[in-house]
Amino acid sequence: DVEYASRRIAPRYFPVTVTPQRSIPVPDSRPVPSRHPALAAAFVDYARRHPDEADTARMFLDLLDDPLDPFVRERLAGHFTASAFVVSADGARTLLTHHRKLGLWLQPGGHADGDQDLARVALRETEEETGLRDVRVDPVIVDLDRHRIPEHKGVPAHWHYDVRYIVHAGADETFVVSEESHALAWVPIVAMVDDAAYDASLRRMARKHRGGDS
Repeated sequence: DVEYASRRIAPRYFPVTVTPQRSIPVPDSRPVPSRHPALAAAFVDYARRHPDEADTARMFLDLLDDPLDPFVRERLAGHFTASAFVVSADGARTLLTHHRKLGLWLQPGGHADGDQDLARVALRETEEETGLRDVRVDPVIVDLDRHRIPEHKGVPAHWHYDVRYIVHAGADETFVVSEESHALAWVPIVAMVDDAAYDASLRRMARKHRGGDS
């Protein structure tokens, strides 16, 4: 990702704080208008709250205004997905799915399939993959993660630009295992933070939630 970011033209949405090593025009601090201003503003806000992840936010901003629709899976070079860090009503546990394709314990999520409201996508995927109904989504982005998806059944390997939100469960925690999962489980968030058995980005979300840093 660092190599990828270094090849991009200087970011349009962020003031440059270091002198470029190549002859690249230096933008000012005023953002260039986006075709998706609300989501662009959310990415800029994420970079402000997490300056150590500013390079990641820049890549998401670049994809947002790509000439090819980044909200559909047919853009094979990479596209937006959305996922949910589902938190129990007491705030102590998260609901994970044992993903059938990847064989990993992960948060619910999936493709936008043309829907540009990624918070709504995260909520929809939660309902479809867990069966939970009394759920609500926090519209503030909690995490951004760009990861490689391996080739599967003729679909070439590609990048997922995953936009992640907190989804709050209600009092009824009864879940239903969908065909996309081997199993579902409520897991104590505190136990995930330093457990290398979980995906690194999942542990990062757990740390953000526990620290109130979303």
